[in-house]
Order: sequence, then C-alpha cells, then structure tokens
Amino acid sequence: MIYTNSDGGARGNPGPGAIAVIVRDEGKILTKYSAFIGERVTNNIAEYEALIKALELASKFGKEITCVLDSELVVNQLLGKYKVHHPNLLALFLKVQKLQERYEKIIYVHVSREDKFQIIADELVNEELDNAGFRRYYKK
Repeated sequence: MIYTNSDGGARGNPGPGAIAVIVRDEGKILTKYSAFIGERVTNNIAEYEALIKALELASKFGKEITCVLDSELVVNQLLGKYKVHHPNLLALFLKVQKLQERYEKIIYVHVSREDKFQIIADELVNEELDNAGFRRYYKK
C-alpha cells in the first residue's frame, strides 16, 4: 500500500497559497513535492490542489493508495458525507474523481495536523510561501 500525505494552505483566505505532498510506503518517504500555486487561493482550493498532485505522483508507485489529509472538508466531500457546493471546488472535486480511475483501491483518511507526516507537509507548504516572499509574521 502506498500512502500520500498532502497539505495545502493560504496566508489569508484568499491569499498566497502553496501545496505539499509526501508519497511513502509504511514509513519510508519515496518522494516529496511542494509548490507555490498563486496569490489568490483559498485554503480549500489549496487542499484540493495538493490532493490532485498527490494522486498524480503516487500513480508511479502503485495501484492501491491511502490518501491522508488534515482537511476534514475535502475528505468528507470525497466520501460523499458532504456536498460540494462551491463551483471552484466542484471543478477540483471532479478532477479528483477522474484521477481515481488510475487506481484499483483508494482510501481517504482524515488526520490531525499533529500527524508526523502532516507536520512535514505543513512545513513544506510554509517554506514555499516564505520563499515566494510571503513571510509569516511569527515562527512556530
């Protein structure tokens, strides 16, 4: 089983946004990715963009995948528990649906931000935003 941890964030909502993805097996990181994605991004859009990148990257490593996210909204929309109302999110939701065709099995899991791999993904998001010139007012 391949695992992905994806995270997206925006400073301001909307504001400058970035995404990060970690693809791993049980404990070994296979690849990492992060990118700045624009200056007028919402947190939810960033979360979906990160998941899309995770699904694209993970297909190189296997056909069974567990996608780990700290976005309760995205996970529950993908599980059919919440409806997708916003048209921008709907377009991204449909893109995820299409990418799912690459896999034989997909599990979506919501975790807290304290998950050790989510912490790494969050750090990558913040590094991208810092490097793009959108510094935090405080450091953790």
